[in-house]
Amino acid sequence: MKAAFLYVWEYVVPPENQRRFEQLYGSSGDWVRLFQRAPGYIRTELHRDRSEPHRFITFDYWESRSAWEAFRAQFADEYDVIDAKGAELATHEREVGRFEAVG
Repeated sequence: MKAAFLYVWEYVVPPENQRRFEQLYGSSGDWVRLFQRAPGYIRTELHRDRSEPHRFITFDYWESRSAWEAFRAQFADEYDVIDAKGAELATHEREVGRFEAVG
């Protein structure tokens, strides 16, 4: 399945929260379990910066932007609950961008 839409976030997480953060955002965490309920979800990747180990980035792959938007509309309440959990663990988070496949 080819991803046509990629949603990217960056997080800064203090050492004492990293294990819980990795569990929440990792391949079997709460986010992935929620995403898997939506049509068009492909996968999520969590990466740690090698030079700054407190910095993480997530890549959420979707079949299309419309699939991601439908997910956000359908699961808004559950999304907000998990988002609040993540906000407690990170000292900084920012949306890097929403990307569409070219070519």
